[in-house]
Amino acid sequence: MQNPQHIKNPEILPLKHSDYVRKYENSTDREIWKAFDKGNESAFNYIYRVYVPALFRYGWQFSKDEAILQDCIQDIFIYLRSRRGSLTKVNSIKAYLYKIMQREVIRSINAEKRYIHNSGEIDERIFPIEICHETKLIQQEYDLEMQGKIKFAMNQLTSRQRQAVLLLIEEDMNYKEIAEVLGFSKVKSARKIIYRALETLKVFIKEKK
Repeated sequence: MQNPQHIKNPEILPLKHSDYVRKYENSTDREIWKAFDKGNESAFNYIYRVYVPALFRYGWQFSKDEAILQDCIQDIFIYLRSRRGSLTKVNSIKAYLYKIMQREVIRSINAEKRYIHNSGEIDERIFPIEICHETKLIQQEYDLEMQGKIKFAMNQLTSRQRQAVLLLIEEDMNYKEIAEVLGFSKVKSARKIIYRALETLKVFIKEKK
């Protein structure tokens, strides 16, 4: 199975990834999104190049079916292109895309009647813990034994708690962005679920010592 960070790209403008980054490195997400909404192709290509690998990695937490993930990503960008000129305002592109990606992957899985209950809720069997080596939490611990303890502790959390913690740690999202991805109307709800998750982690890590 291919590395989840590698995915075929559709036709895009012939600029290097670094060229897009330099072009928009001083722009806010709102400015980039506004440019894309007005039909700016370089803004679209910047969003595509920067966020597709991240979307694939995030979707990988829900499904290991590469075809499903590729289809979902393609559908997302086709939808966004078709809605240019009438897109909603976005403060965080990553949070907005992650929210859509989560919905699309779950919808696709549900359509195939796998892993998701009829209610549409996330099954505990999906969103398993998969911590990258670059994770800040792991970087603070150098021995494999501690990594095992952390993974064990993470798997004691609910699916929702794991998702929130990974968005905080892996994706470096703030509470407002996490609340948006998880569908919370209030930021304090994101703070609350992460606080409880971290408290649970502390307990299980101590018990494993």
